[in-house]
Amino acid sequence: MVKDKQVLVVDDEPELVRGISLWLTAAGFGTCNAHDGDDALAVVRKRKPDAIVLDVRMPGRDGLSVLDELQGDVKTKHIPVVMLSASIVDQQRALDAGARFFLAKPYDGKDLIAAITSAIDNPSLPEECDERAETCLVC
Repeated sequence: MVKDKQVLVVDDEPELVRGISLWLTAAGFGTCNAHDGDDALAVVRKRKPDAIVLDVRMPGRDGLSVLDELQGDVKTKHIPVVMLSASIVDQQRALDAGARFFLAKPYDGKDLIAAITSAIDNPSLPEECDERAETCLVC
């Protein structure tokens, strides 16, 4: 299932992006990266990843505002998002905003892979999506 699946990794800390990307690559995922919220949205629109690992706290546009924008767009709301934060107080806000999973930093690589795999393998279709419709924009 993992083969040919792309995961966008978004964090303002280059070392974390590198580490997450290494874990994902070792598990068989392809990766693309962004280092802030605006770049993340541009990459999503261009590359259409199968999942996103998104840091909550970043300078400029934070992860919650990125998630809100993704959730508000019929073309991107189906993309599962795993949120990361060093602050556990962000957990409920991230899940309420639509994140599929939340992991606290420092994260465990095996937990990250399990969350991404589960999110991709168990997609939830948007309410307005008819799985049988040939013209569905998001399926």
